[in-house]
Amino acid sequence: MRRDPVVLIVVAMVVALMLVFGFKLTRHSSQGVAAGNTQMKNGTAPDFTLQSLDGKTVRLSDFRGKPVVLNFWATWCGPCKIEMPWFVDLQKEYGPAGLQFLGVAMDDASTKDIAEFAESMKVNYPILIGKESVGDDYGGVQFLPETFYIDRNGKVVDKAFGLKGRGEIEDAIKKILAPSSLAQTQK
Repeated sequence: MRRDPVVLIVVAMVVALMLVFGFKLTRHSSQGVAAGNTQMKNGTAPDFTLQSLDGKTVRLSDFRGKPVVLNFWATWCGPCKIEMPWFVDLQKEYGPAGLQFLGVAMDDASTKDIAEFAESMKVNYPILIGKESVGDDYGGVQFLPETFYIDRNGKVVDKAFGLKGRGEIEDAIKKILAPSSLAQTQK
């Protein structure tokens, strides 16, 4: 079977473009972390100030001393819709142990639309209106959902890009709830 040289050239060009785009995307991603908040370099979660759906000013530093699951999401994000009910359940289960989920909405929907979406999902944790600068501080939010697991000392212990299974999410939560994390806070 003989191959058409034009088809081979087109395929080679597509592969070359994919490689170049992939390289640039990877390079941009690593530059975002390097250029982002220097706190991220030493493992500390960058602080931020955002507005909640009810108009309150919320800072990540308000939660120092508590383990935090920081989730960047959007109303149009299919995987976000899958994991949100898990977050609601996990907030109920681990909230009494001090865990706090924070959702950062990173889409262009209105505050009213975001609030209606959160209400329809029965969200029981604060939803904040995201800013690109905050996403940049966390390495540039290129894929949703992106989740950061922050211990009581404000250190990023784990992070997840894209949808993870509920068991993986719960394992990451147990890391930030671990007694060793509490002992470090008391020192």
